[in-house]
Amino acid sequence: MATSTADAGSRVAGAAPEPGLAPRGTPPPLRRADPGPAARLGVPPPTDRLRGWLVTAAVVLLAAALRFYDLGEPTDRGTPVFDEKHYVPQAWEMVRNGGIENNPGYERVVHPPLAKQLIALGQLIFGYDGVGWRISVAVAGVLTVLFVVRAGRRLTRSTALGGLAGVLLITDGLSHVQSRMGMLDAFHPLFVTAAFAALLCDRDDVRARMARVIAEGRVRDHPFGPRWGVRWWRLVAGVCLGLACAVKWNGSFYVAAFGLLCVLWDVSLRRRAGVARPWAGTAVRDLAPALWALALVPVLTYVSSWWAWFGSENGVDRHQVGREIGSGGPFSWLPDALRSLWYYHGEALTFHSNLTTASAGRHPWESKPWTWPMGLRPMLYHYSDSATGCGADDCVSAVMLIGTPALWWASIPVLLWGLWRAVTRLDWRWTAVLVGYGAGFLPWFTNLDRQMYFFYMMPVAPFLVLATTLAMGRMLGHAGQSEVRLRAGRLVVSGWVALILVNFVWLWPILVGDPITAAHWQAELWLPSWR
Repeated sequence: MATSTADAGSRVAGAAPEPGLAPRGTPPPLRRADPGPAARLGVPPPTDRLRGWLVTAAVVLLAAALRFYDLGEPTDRGTPVFDEKHYVPQAWEMVRNGGIENNPGYERVVHPPLAKQLIALGQLIFGYDGVGWRISVAVAGVLTVLFVVRAGRRLTRSTALGGLAGVLLITDGLSHVQSRMGMLDAFHPLFVTAAFAALLCDRDDVRARMARVIAEGRVRDHPFGPRWGVRWWRLVAGVCLGLACAVKWNGSFYVAAFGLLCVLWDVSLRRRAGVARPWAGTAVRDLAPALWALALVPVLTYVSSWWAWFGSENGVDRHQVGREIGSGGPFSWLPDALRSLWYYHGEALTFHSNLTTASAGRHPWESKPWTWPMGLRPMLYHYSDSATGCGADDCVSAVMLIGTPALWWASIPVLLWGLWRAVTRLDWRWTAVLVGYGAGFLPWFTNLDRQMYFFYMMPVAPFLVLATTLAMGRMLGHAGQSEVRLRAGRLVVSGWVALILVNFVWLWPILVGDPITAAHWQAELWLPSWR
């Protein structure tokens, strides 16, 4: 059975637990003897690298087997289903037109090009069929599992808990279904979780460098503390955030949220290391590089994602200067291509602003964000009552986007527990996970008139899984607790994980569209809001 974060940290030689992570009743290390600033920088990452990658590989292979299962089905008599009907044809246009859409008469090209280009890559290789328009999405879903395993391992300092996080994401119905649909939304969590994992690597890397500075006695050479030079992991995170924005614009919320999180980490590091002026040191020595890596690099990456549009002659709104845009004015010094791109974005923003329930009508599977944490209003992507092969005369084939209830229905207590830990214990792990969760969830409350759907929670699902993993790690306990407590923790966590697995297996037919009887279909619909 997996061990908790505290237990994993206790096995690292010379590592002191981070302030606020010790179990209740245990005196903080500083009350006995101050171990020095280096020991207060936190528990080092796990050192079992080979085992870590073996566990990661095993979980990723399991994800691939399930995500790729019968990937080409179901279809709507050979055509895309649900919102695949928007993006699959646009991706096919990209295959035929050098990476751009070419349907200006409809003005329905309202998202950046990257995700559609990735779908187009699958179509280019496998053709215009279910496998062709879903293969890239499935690969994105598998890679997201990989990044969740690695992020979970760094958060918990436990390879076992990192592997558990990956298994939980595999068995999440929302992530499973959306990773098998030719839509844009599976690419968003891929780049967001990649950026999050890169920032965790940066956090560990810079703390190791600070420990060396302390060991060499240089931490007080300047009141602002040391300089770090290039922080390559932050540059990687910046590129990933730019790619997230190039899938959908709401990636910009993660740019802001992760940027703020990194500033807090920088201040905390300098303060714990004993730097005389940690806030000033962060402002002078960390802020400008952070803006470069986490603000400018994402912008440059995002603009670069329009490479095909810039090189085209017939891209949507490609040549609007002199037509819809005047050739003069205060911005005439900008290249015509950038001005046309700005116009394009304005038109897309207008479309999204007008996509409200009042103007476009109420979609039968629309939902509002207060129902999303528990997945109370799933979505029916496909339904056919003329299927065969279920062993009865009346067979149903259906695909429903639904979060596994044993995972999602526990989200409220898990998140409240995490918020308590973040506020009262200043637990950086919970702070990081809650920032990731909130960046994908809270912005939707700013415009409740807009049409909204449960699949908007796709980038949030990995952070729900990480939060659940942290909660399970806490339940497992640590080496300093009684055997009765440890056995109780193992029993509760084992039961919870088993319940999630059984729940996922039960939902499997309506996650992949396997034929089932009409009675079985009715038994899958647990709540009135699922109908």
